[in-house]
Amino acid sequence: MKSIATNRKARHEYTIVETIEVGIALKGTEVKSLREGTVNLRDTYASLERGEVILHNMYIAPYSHTSERHLDPRRERKLLLHKQETKRLIGKVREKGLTLVPLKIYFNDNGIAKILLALVKGKKLYDKRRDIAERDANRDLQRVLKDKNS
Repeated sequence: MKSIATNRKARHEYTIVETIEVGIALKGTEVKSLREGTVNLRDTYASLERGEVILHNMYIAPYSHTSERHLDPRRERKLLLHKQETKRLIGKVREKGLTLVPLKIYFNDNGIAKILLALVKGKKLYDKRRDIAERDANRDLQRVLKDKNS
């Protein structure tokens, strides 16, 4: 599994309830551009429209070695899910007020582009502070344990 890009800000801004691996419908040279690693997931989100899951605001730079027309780098892209998965996500998003956010885009073992989509709930400011404090405490503890073992 070769990771192309991650949405590091999503783990800071949201509490992850559930993750699901989904495919993505790409056009033209977008796959080659992904292989170059010219993708950005910042401020990307997914919405449910007409019974489909659509990814908004994902930036895929135009492929550098082509002379054909370029697609809009921030165009909407359809995510590929089974019908029952789509229905389940629709229910959770509408019922609990959750949001769909991509965490990572990668190529699986077969060379197919996949997105790790997360069902998330927004964090409050005090939750973010608590997470930072826990991370710092764990880092200090690991440092002490490392020094003790050396």
